[in-house]
This record gives sequence, C-alpha cells and structure tokens, in this order.
Amino acid sequence: MHAVGALFAANCYSPQKYVKRWSWEIFWLTQAAWCWFLYPIIGAMLTIPHLWQVLAEAPKDRMLYSFLMGIAYGVGGTAFNVSIRYIGFSLTYAIAVGLSSILGTLIPPLVRGQFAELFSRMGAGWIFGGVVMGAVGIAICGVAGRFKEKELKAKAEGAGEFSLYKGMLLSLLAGVLSAVYGFALEVAAPVADIAEQHGAGIWKGNVSYIFANSGAFVTAALYSLYQARKNKTLNELVRLRNGNEKASLAWNYILAFLTGTLWYGQFFFYNLGHVRLGAQYAFSSWAIHMIMLVLFSNVVAILFKEWHGCLSRTKMAIGWGLIVLCLAVLFLTYGNYLGDPSLK
Repeated sequence: MHAVGALFAANCYSPQKYVKRWSWEIFWLTQAAWCWFLYPIIGAMLTIPHLWQVLAEAPKDRMLYSFLMGIAYGVGGTAFNVSIRYIGFSLTYAIAVGLSSILGTLIPPLVRGQFAELFSRMGAGWIFGGVVMGAVGIAICGVAGRFKEKELKAKAEGAGEFSLYKGMLLSLLAGVLSAVYGFALEVAAPVADIAEQHGAGIWKGNVSYIFANSGAFVTAALYSLYQARKNKTLNELVRLRNGNEKASLAWNYILAFLTGTLWYGQFFFYNLGHVRLGAQYAFSSWAIHMIMLVLFSNVVAILFKEWHGCLSRTKMAIGWGLIVLCLAVLFLTYGNYLGDPSLK
C-alpha cells in the first residue's frame, strides 16, 4: 500500500508539464481544490460510517490543531512546487523529501517522550538503520541531481530558470514544513479512533484528511488568489491567455484534476499501509513513504530518459542512490517484520 501511494506521489506533478497557456497560480488553485478540499470530503463521506456523528463526538481541539498544522504544510507544499521550477525534480525531491523523511519519523516519538522506548523494541535497530540509510540514499540522489542540473544547464548555455540559491531555500522550507503533515495526521488520531468505533475499520484515517488537507487548501488558495490578482490572471479560469501554443481549457482542467487525484491517492494508500503496520511500528510509515517516493521518482525519471546525455559519473551516482534506497526500504520492512506481535 505504501508503494502504491509513493508511486502516485512520484508522478503527481507530471501532468503540470503539459498545461498550456495557463498561469502557474491558476493551475495550482485548481489542482489544490481537488487534492486538498474536495477529495478529502468525498473520501470521508464514502468510507466513514456516520461521518457527521463522528465529527460531533470528536475532540474539537484536535481537529483545530490538525487544521492549523495543515496550513503550515500548505506553505511547504507550495514551496516544493515552486522549487521544482528553479532546481528541477531530482534536487527538490532529494532535499525536501529527505528532510521530511527524517523529521517526520523521529520528531513525533521524541515530542511524546517515547523515543527511547520505540527504539529499544525488537527490530527497532533495523528500522533506525533504514531511516539513516534512506537519508544517505536521498543525499546520493541529490548529488546525482546536482551533477545533472549542472550538465543540462551547461548544454543550454545558461538558459532557463535554474537558481540553486532560490531552489535550495525553497526545498529546505518545503522539507521542514512537509514533515508537519505527519504531525497533522498524528494529532488527529483520536478523531480517527472515534471513526473506528463507528465501523470505519481500515478507512478510519480518511477522516483526518478533512482537517489537515483543508488547512493546506486555505494556504494554497490565498497565495494563488494573491498571485492571480497581482498578475491579473484570474480570468484564465474561464478563458485561456493569448498565445501561439495549441491549448484547451478543458484539457487544462483535466490535467489539474489528474494532479489532484494522484496527490490525494498517495495518502489514500498511505493510510491503508499505515494501519497495516500496527500500533507498535506505525511510526515508521512516514520514512517508508518518503524513501519510496524518492526511489520511484528517480526510477520514473530513468524510464522517461531524463538522465539521457548525462555523464557516466552522474548515471553512476543515481544508480548507487537507487540501490541504497532499495536497501533502506528492505531494512524498514524487515524491522517491522521482527516487531510484528503476531509472529511471537
């Protein structure tokens, strides 16, 4: 389930490349409406029995905290997408996801005072090793990405929007704030427990997305509308801007819908993987998801020949990065296997 979710995540921004004669802010607002507003509501209504009763019984402070953390995550998600424009997919994924993987895995048990306890259980050493190895693998992919961007920039004779300084700052911001999304889901856990009591079963986590994702949507909507007002592009919602490129307004909406679907799909399957890990090692879900995300994003880049024409050192670096990431996932999986109470 985590692998399916990570595969969705690795491809969620690919449709953006085919959007024509639409400003970035219009595309971002439209896809955000799907992944951060509509889908969470639709998903909860379809999978959570007695949803309104669940929301009535749920602790209001937990719903509010999850919403506020979602607002912070929305800043990170927007920074992530803008960063791609400056330093490309490889570096953005490596830096932002690497930080998010480590922080999202280690900080929650640390805040709860359970860090020592969690890492003293059977199999925890393998899980910790997997987190560390994942960080190393992501760093290697980042080096490969840096080589690639430099080579492509040199071939283009400096053309394009490449800016290491802007991209690095945005990636670091995205990495820190993206980890907050894990906290937003964590803080809403009591709401999910109430949903489980009402028969939600493995779908219980879908109720948490209502608060965490709606917070992210508020951030995305405010920033997009600000940019649209500033650039006078709001009318592109109903009419494409002038240009020579062949484009279709309906097709742009379909691409935004597809982006939102892939983004929401990643956490739909993330929840299914999370509940199957059990309470004892569920804290490793974030690391597994993030590491697989970088792994699949680089595999997809290879399949689409995004590394074509790069030097051998660059191809060797990405190859080693993928090998280390595969080992990291195996470490995490084996650690969870050892810690499974049903095997005792």
